[in-house]
Amino acid sequence: MPAALPFVVVVSGPTASGKTRLAIEIARRAGGEIVNADSQQVYRGLDVGTAKPSSAERAAVPHHLLDLVDPGEGMDAARWASLADAAIADVGARGGLPVVVGGTGLYVRALLHGVVEAPGRDPALRTRLEEEAAVHGRAALHRRLSQVDPGAAARIRENDLVRIVRALEIAAGGRTQSELFEAHRFAPRRYRYRLLALDVPREELHRRIGERAEGMARGGIVDEARMLLDRLGEPLPRLPIGYADAAACARGEIDRDELATRIALLHRRYARRQVIWLRREQDVEWMAPPFDPAAVARALRSAP
Repeated sequence: MPAALPFVVVVSGPTASGKTRLAIEIARRAGGEIVNADSQQVYRGLDVGTAKPSSAERAAVPHHLLDLVDPGEGMDAARWASLADAAIADVGARGGLPVVVGGTGLYVRALLHGVVEAPGRDPALRTRLEEEAAVHGRAALHRRLSQVDPGAAARIRENDLVRIVRALEIAAGGRTQSELFEAHRFAPRRYRYRLLALDVPREELHRRIGERAEGMARGGIVDEARMLLDRLGEPLPRLPIGYADAAACARGEIDRDELATRIALLHRRYARRQVIWLRREQDVEWMAPPFDPAAVARALRSAP
């Protein structure tokens, strides 16, 4: 591994595991700055439902790559990685330690190993698959994906039509998305790095997720969903986890108790997918609570 490569620390793990708090404390102690690697926190105006850092947390250390695009606009791993490269270079040029934090596995892998090479888009196939979903439902298309590429089906939500179609489109090219991702794990490194993954016990993680879901449902996620409905109208574009249900609450179709239950379920499923992804990564350092940011910062300051 070339010594000339810049060094980054990555703090990852499932949702509600404490990544933000730990990363900020590490950055504060080690002279670092935060680079966001959460694909949901790139959207402007979606603060409560994506658990963005608070204003106080953002004031504690500089943050990069939050609030990049409006809801409904696109952001993919390649574009994000390019922006992350620029942010990391900027932090490094000022003598700081880039602390990349987020649970979006594809973003982290794109940063550390480059963007996966995948077949191009097939507009005709996409149209056929989207029409099939319109007739038979997204769940039917997801079941087809589970037969072709079980790994991709485990990572992708049943109602995430965009990603289901893309995975089927890739599989039609002869190699599944899972096969491409597996090969991509061993691509050359683009950075020297420490990849820290937070390993909160399942029962404790579910408790935290439940508390967060209650806070979102009683807090501002419904207001944020109402803002989206007023601005974008129906149907809403693909949005971060929980916003479709928050929109249903804003329309009076479900109450806030049901909303909290749905958000918690969605986030528990998402956390499981995040852990599955991380367990396939190279050189992951799993950390069990209680976390000691001072000890981590000391070790990072002496990193080669």
